[in-house]
Amino acid sequence: MIFSLYGRAALAADAGLPSETAPKGKSAVITLAYNARAKDEVDAVLAEAEAAGAEIVKPAAEAFWGGYSGYFADPDGHLWEVAWNPGFPILDDGSVRLPG
Repeated sequence: MIFSLYGRAALAADAGLPSETAPKGKSAVITLAYNARAKDEVDAVLAEAEAAGAEIVKPAAEAFWGGYSGYFADPDGHLWEVAWNPGFPILDDGSVRLPG
């Protein structure tokens, strides 16, 4: 598990949402993230979330930082990022080793 802090304005810009509360309660105040092992897993997770009632906020796309990510809002309006980051490999045991 990784806990990261990211500026609200930068998060809002990345998610394509205003930094204040948006319609339907979606906002870029806090985001939960799912880190995928592969680029195609991002698309699969977003499709599964949408099938379960989530709203795709930002379809998956190549990211400026070299990865691939997209965002969805769950039925309660909580924002989630689904991302594959080639710089954050997920080990076989599920742990992540941050580059040092």
